[in-house]
Amino acid sequence: MFKDKILLITGGTGSFGNAVMKRFLKTDVKEIRIFSRDEKKQDDMRKIYSSDKLKFYIGDVRDISSITNAMRNVDFVFHAAALKQVPSCEFFPIEAVKTNVIGTDNVLSAAIDLGVKKVICLSTDKAAYPINAMGISKAMMEKVFVAKSKIIDEKETLICGTRYGNVMASRGSVIPLFVEQIKSGKPLTITNPRMTRFLMSLEEAVNLVIYAFENAHTGDIMVQKADSCTIGDLAEAVRQLFNSDAEIKIIGTRHGEKLYETLLTSEELLVAEDRGDFFRIPADTRTLNYEKYFEKGSFSLENTKDYNSHDVELLTVEQIKKRLMELEYIQKELLDWKNTK
Repeated sequence: MFKDKILLITGGTGSFGNAVMKRFLKTDVKEIRIFSRDEKKQDDMRKIYSSDKLKFYIGDVRDISSITNAMRNVDFVFHAAALKQVPSCEFFPIEAVKTNVIGTDNVLSAAIDLGVKKVICLSTDKAAYPINAMGISKAMMEKVFVAKSKIIDEKETLICGTRYGNVMASRGSVIPLFVEQIKSGKPLTITNPRMTRFLMSLEEAVNLVIYAFENAHTGDIMVQKADSCTIGDLAEAVRQLFNSDAEIKIIGTRHGEKLYETLLTSEELLVAEDRGDFFRIPADTRTLNYEKYFEKGSFSLENTKDYNSHDVELLTVEQIKKRLMELEYIQKELLDWKNTK
């Protein structure tokens, strides 16, 4: 499927971009284009991987000309570029709009104009029932790609998306923070021990994107079912793995945080297709001609529930430790920690 094809990854120097790049570098793909604003991280990747398949493009999804230049002759796009930090988006919401909403529209417009075959847009559980600027901007991003999918035949350009929870040990996430606090002899700071969050590894995030690539119809949002745990148990699991007696300090909820996250809203769950390990949320293909729905609605909204991190079975501390030990990051940090003791 990817043989002799050209793949573009926006936000390609981020955690996901690195993971998907490494996965495809092992295949017979012809070329992988890394598109981002960060020349330092691009230079690091160039030196680490030293592959003729890798091509690097400096640019910003906010600038349609830079993304257009990078997208010429591209077959497939994985759109991962985004502002992802909840607190920073709370203080600078218009910046989240510029990157997450307008930037996505730029990527899709360029893809359609240049005849890209498939575009996969990455979203987040924070887009479901959003209460913070980051989640709202990602919810709008989803609306943008679903709307855009309606104006182009999927045989020309198929546009779809994925939605997933927290990626364990990704840049800026809580697990690296806990590890750094332990190594620095500081207390582990948690906002609320009762908060629950979905957990995914980078490998699982890449698997979801590939599943969407292979199975989604245009306008679909694909969701992978995920494990969940409390933040308190996650902190305890990290502490036990590092054999640490560090204090756990509760600092209170940060700007824009939720008690739990939702992967599918109740309205989406009504129409979602359960595919075992995944959900498919099909696009709403109704037009603005609502008259035909006046006498008979499309579906009932009664007795519904959502799919959230509070209601799924929560992992125990031992189960969390097992999941953490699957991460290359944790394995490396534990080895380094033991070597310094």
